[in-house]
Amino acid sequence: MNLNRFYRILFLILPNFILRKVLPRLKNFHFFINTSNTQTPISFDLWYNQKVKGHCNDSYWPVHFTSLVSNPNNIYCGIETCPGYSPGNYIQAIGKIHIGDYTQIAPNVGIISANHDVYDNAKHIIGEVKIGKYCWLGMGSIIMPGVTLGDFTIVGAGAIVTKSFEEGYCIIGGNPAKEIKKLEREKCILNKSTFEYNGYIRHEEYESYRKKHLNV
Repeated sequence: MNLNRFYRILFLILPNFILRKVLPRLKNFHFFINTSNTQTPISFDLWYNQKVKGHCNDSYWPVHFTSLVSNPNNIYCGIETCPGYSPGNYIQAIGKIHIGDYTQIAPNVGIISANHDVYDNAKHIIGEVKIGKYCWLGMGSIIMPGVTLGDFTIVGAGAIVTKSFEEGYCIIGGNPAKEIKKLEREKCILNKSTFEYNGYIRHEEYESYRKKHLNV
């Protein structure tokens, strides 16, 4: 997924207007066109800042230049799920993070998988975060270590989620987050895109990539 040193230098030298025209025609860069009508379209600028200029270059999904992602090899990203795609995200994966398909993450969201020991802040208490499919994490919300959210969990803006809502199909909010409303399962729609990508990787190739490169 990452460019080698030769191509990074070449793409830095070549004018952007040439790259914008040529790259989408190449097989390895079809994601520019194929994701254009999805909830996480991969724009040239987003890709260029990340893969050519090197911001969060190790992440296998698009990351905004204002967002930070640690230890991407500890993160499972479902189809069209890109933690860090929105501005100001902080994704701390000292522990493992698993996020299901078609889950959307708003700006300034934090997902934290480890916290400091209250008696020794040089140590981390490591947890695991699991977020289901078709969830929505509202702006400024924070998901704390050890939390599991089931499918179709909607997290209100600014919520601090300290406990699990494993059954999903609910709206939660507040600090600490509590259930505000249950959703009617039969009304929840399982939308799917024509072209499915896990970040930059075509979905049919993702399992092979996962086994080779990820810890989740």
